[in-house]
Amino acid sequence: MTSGELDALLRVTSSTYRGDSPDIAFGTYDGAVGRLVLAATSKGTVACSFEPENAVFELISRTVGRFIGPDPRRLDPVRRELDAYFSGRLRAFATPVDLALATPFARTVLQKTMAVPYGTTTTLEHIGESIGRPRALRAIGNALASNPVCVIVPCHRVVREDGGLGDYAGGVAAKQHLLNVERRVSTGP
Repeated sequence: MTSGELDALLRVTSSTYRGDSPDIAFGTYDGAVGRLVLAATSKGTVACSFEPENAVFELISRTVGRFIGPDPRRLDPVRRELDAYFSGRLRAFATPVDLALATPFARTVLQKTMAVPYGTTTTLEHIGESIGRPRALRAIGNALASNPVCVIVPCHRVVREDGGLGDYAGGVAAKQHLLNVERRVSTGP
C-alpha cells in the first residue's frame, strides 16, 4: 500500500463512518527524532512507530481492528506528551499503553523496559536475568527491535553490555538523541 493509497483509505474510512469515532485513531507526529506513526485504541497508545505509515496501518488492521481513521482529539494528548518529553519537561508518560501488537514474550520484555528509570540505561543481559530468561538475548533483542510503542516504551534505554548503543528502530542517531535528552534533564544544565 502506497502513502497515497493509505490517505485515500483513511478518507473513505472517515467519510463512511461520519459522526462515529474510529475504533483506532491513526496519525503522525513530527518531532526531534523524525516522523512517528501514532495509533490509539480505547485501551491506550498501540503504536508510536518509526515504521512507514502504510506498514503500521496494515499491521494494526490485521491485528487489532479495521475501523481505523484520523481522530486528532484522541491523539493530541500523546502528541502533547511527546512535545513535553522532547523539551525535557516530561519524565514519565501518563498516556496508557496498549501492547496488543506485541507477542506475549515481547510484552514481558517491554513491560520490564518500562520499569527502567528515566535517565538510566540497562542491558539485554539484565533484562534477561530479570525475566528469568538469561540466555534468550536474541529473542529479547528481537522483542525490543519490534517495539510498537517506541519512545513511550523506552527501549532506547537498553544498551549493549560493553556500553555501546546497539541498534534502534529509529536509527542510532535517534537513540543517542533520546538518551541525551534524558541525561541533560537528569543532570541539569
